Amino acid sequence: MDYQAICKATREIAYEAGNYIFGRIKSISMNEVEVKGMHNFVTEVDKSAEAMIIDRLQLLVKDAGFIAEEGTLQTRGERYNWIIDPLDGTTNFIHGAPPVAVSIALTEDNIPVVGVIYEIWLKESFYAWKGSASYLNDSEIRVSEIAEVKDALIATGFPYYNIDRYDGFMNTINHFFLHTHGVRRMGSAATDLAYVACGRYDGFYEYNLSPWDVAAGALIITQAGGKVTDFGGGGNYLFGREIVAANDRIHQAFVNDVARFMKP
Repeated sequence: MDYQAICKATREIAYEAGNYIFGRIKSISMNEVEVKGMHNFVTEVDKSAEAMIIDRLQLLVKDAGFIAEEGTLQTRGERYNWIIDPLDGTTNFIHGAPPVAVSIALTEDNIPVVGVIYEIWLKESFYAWKGSASYLNDSEIRVSEIAEVKDALIATGFPYYNIDRYDGFMNTINHFFLHTHGVRRMGSAATDLAYVACGRYDGFYEYNLSPWDVAAGALIITQAGGKVTDFGGGGNYLFGREIVAANDRIHQAFVNDVARFMKP
């Protein structure tokens, strides 16, 4: 399997989808917005972008399945699966606010081997493949060198369901407000993860995320020298609906802080 060639083709597909999405920002109407759940929206642009992406990806890896947010095609492959978020940051998109990203990953035996995140406002393509470094627009990137959580800039996202864990989550926010350089919430988990990979953020955590939110970003962070786990420090972040990502120097302490408040 030529992961590098697949990554290059996937970047081109993400770029085309991103340009389509960007061209629709000013024309989207609230009448075109469907409500999937509380603060959970989808538009015709999400669906069209996903169909566009899947149509192209079907030609890249024979017999690969698809796990896609909008359900355009849901067929599990025996070994390979594409995991796709065609438009991460839909709420931002419908309000004309950045960031908005296309996130595409290829997994082999449920392990990401190709990851591409294209943030459409800044036209930034983050990517990696199995065995590679991580890149931003053809320049190699690395996670930050911050050595202590107190000196870190942390990113997260606010969940809109599973409220049984919400009090604990808000306690993490209070803790990191007081004991780090700050907490950021941009509204696109894929972009948050990409920013950890290139050192703009030092750590990211969130729960209630889906595989399409994290698959590409997890690989890009890992190949950039970072570490990605679930809240317990284990490897169940892809389908376990919780993730902690950081540079390797602060990751364990960061996990400890999150786990202290976010009881299973």
